[in-house]
Amino acid sequence: MLIDSHCHLDYNDFEEDLEEILNRAKENGVTTILDAGNNIGELENQLKLAEKYPFIYTAVGVHPHEAKSFEDIKAKDFIEASKHKKIVAIGECGLDYYYDYSPVDVQKKVFIEQIKAAQETGLPLIIHTRDADEDTIAILDEYYKQKPFTGVIHCFSSSRKLAEFALSIGFYISASGIITFNKSQDLREIFADIPLERLLVETDAPFLAPCPMRGRRNEPGYVRYTAEKLAQIKDIPFAKLAQITSDNFEKLFRKASDKGRFSF
Repeated sequence: MLIDSHCHLDYNDFEEDLEEILNRAKENGVTTILDAGNNIGELENQLKLAEKYPFIYTAVGVHPHEAKSFEDIKAKDFIEASKHKKIVAIGECGLDYYYDYSPVDVQKKVFIEQIKAAQETGLPLIIHTRDADEDTIAILDEYYKQKPFTGVIHCFSSSRKLAEFALSIGFYISASGIITFNKSQDLREIFADIPLERLLVETDAPFLAPCPMRGRRNEPGYVRYTAEKLAQIKDIPFAKLAQITSDNFEKLFRKASDKGRFSF
């Protein structure tokens, strides 16, 4: 059993061969897929997928790249949308200073509204952060002290400091195909020290295909390669790593814990 805890199946990249992609995922042991939110304006497309396939769940959020288009959005907008039974998280959300597609102040404002939605609903946050560790820590720390919430740092490729802070407030940390890249030894060393009970695996498809598929369009079935590398890093059997990360997914995304979803 494997769970792809973060991908973007609603993207146009998968329009032509989605059924083939889902069949390959099944062949690779993937039982559940979380199609993460990127733009609340496209939520309808995410829900079409989630409603059609019992093993696909989704989230509602605004990616920091998209924040400039949703400057006036409020927590209540995410809270209302999250009432749908297949929406199991808030996000992805956060800060991205690498591309800086949205002004920093707007990114922070939209991020905070999504934190407030997580505090109100009890749903976990899916956090994207790039070149913004200090501000991410500061904002999470401030609002966590006001009212605790939970979540995951998805596609983790940041500093040990951020990893340690996230763990200190009970967050999970998700490994993507980046851990398989030749130049990611420092990242692998961080993952070696993350407790097994706080780990998830993901593809972030269609991006960041893991070795040996690097350079191709990523897809949920490729999460197996990331899980195999993570099992190697943690020095445990692959089957054990797959079971642990799947159990962790259910603990974090409690709204997606219906066992019936495992039937294709």
